[in-house]
Amino acid sequence: MTKLRKLNRPTGHRISMLRTMVSQLVKHERIETTVAKAKEIRRLADNMVQLGKEGSLCAARRAAAFVRGDDVIHKLFTELAYRYKDRTGGYTRLLRTRIRVGDAAPMAYIEFIDRENELRQSKPPTPQPPQKAPLDPWTRSRLQKQFAPPKEEKSEPEL
Repeated sequence: MTKLRKLNRPTGHRISMLRTMVSQLVKHERIETTVAKAKEIRRLADNMVQLGKEGSLCAARRAAAFVRGDDVIHKLFTELAYRYKDRTGGYTRLLRTRIRVGDAAPMAYIEFIDRENELRQSKPPTPQPPQKAPLDPWTRSRLQKQFAPPKEEKSEPEL
């Protein structure tokens, strides 16, 4: 696992909490938590959706090692993988909501985008530019010479 915020918890508690919160986010598609936790969940949830899109057995085992529940894994590899097949990243949205009464912690909703009854409409995924056919070396060299400015010859200064 990569470097994460410490969130004022021991390592085992922190990882367990993040695993549970990512699993609940996948299951319910929107949860409310503090802004710091939501920013960490966003990274991990995007990684899980990426594994779901990959769809291999290795990806399924890596996802199963992190999220909790067979229904969550099934949803990752079927529903979410299909929903985000054309999107290259940015599967979650973070919306700040309120200040919590007890400790004045800033709260936020974290939700998956492109779903029914979402809090804000998502932008369409950016289309990928068309790939250019690779040129053979002779044509490429001729094109580079065509657009390159003429070289100036260095003349030695006379003394």
